Amino acid sequence: MKKLINSSETLVNEMLEGLVKAYPDKLKRIDNFDVVIRKNSPIENKVALVSGGGSGHEPAHAGYVGYGMLDAAIAGAVFTSPTPDQIYQAIKSVDSKKKGVLLIIKNYTGDILNFEMAQDMASMDGIEVESVVVNDDAAVEDSLYTAGRRGVAGTVFVHKIAGAKAEMNASLQEVKQVALKVIKNVRTMGMAISPCILPSTGKSNFSLNEDEIEIGIGIHGEPGVYRKKIRPVDQIVDILIERILNDITINKGEEVASYDKWNGCHTWNGIACY
Repeated sequence: MKKLINSSETLVNEMLEGLVKAYPDKLKRIDNFDVVIRKNSPIENKVALVSGGGSGHEPAHAGYVGYGMLDAAIAGAVFTSPTPDQIYQAIKSVDSKKKGVLLIIKNYTGDILNFEMAQDMASMDGIEVESVVVNDDAAVEDSLYTAGRRGVAGTVFVHKIAGAKAEMNASLQEVKQVALKVIKNVRTMGMAISPCILPSTGKSNFSLNEDEIEIGIGIHGEPGVYRKKIRPVDQIVDILIERILNDITINKGEEVASYDKWNGCHTWNGIACY
């Protein structure tokens, strides 16, 4: 597969540099740590929200830094958890020294280990830090990289709703409780029509026949629930929705918010047809 990049070694750095240059009035970088923070950080009298993960899932997470969402995002290498030092620098950069910091962590073993280590480092510096773990994937209970459900696209809802609460000058515990409520009520299902090509190797991260789809696949290509022959999109969406509805109680008449990242089909007709 062809990719329009300069180098896999400089990809993440150049991506963040371009993002900050595109929004110089809203964002700034912490040099040498691949961290993006809000331009006016630290913000007085506000809980700071920090999240991050491996690159390759854009716009997550740097694309969600801004008013009403994240105060800082840490970008690891492609499909690789950010280091404790990166996360620690992000925490220090956005801490107002009054309201504390909330870490929003996707449920992957590497992410949890490194974020928790950074949390301990910050706590030793006297920074008040709490954390929540997002585990929204309805596909599998355990995977190659997790104990329990994977944390995937539902993380964006946590960013948005907890971020809105933080802008209301809520306390750290109040923001954390809102985040936990969102996590309890969010479910996600993934599906792949093809593997992705890793920039570092130029090779596929898994194999899938041309006439197949994989239901419940993870965001790094972790095995899903099963494979099926490709079929009309209405039928595919029915499969995904059924799995979600079997995993969470939604009563008749209740409103829900939906979100998709329809990779490979970013045309209006591809998205609107379902």
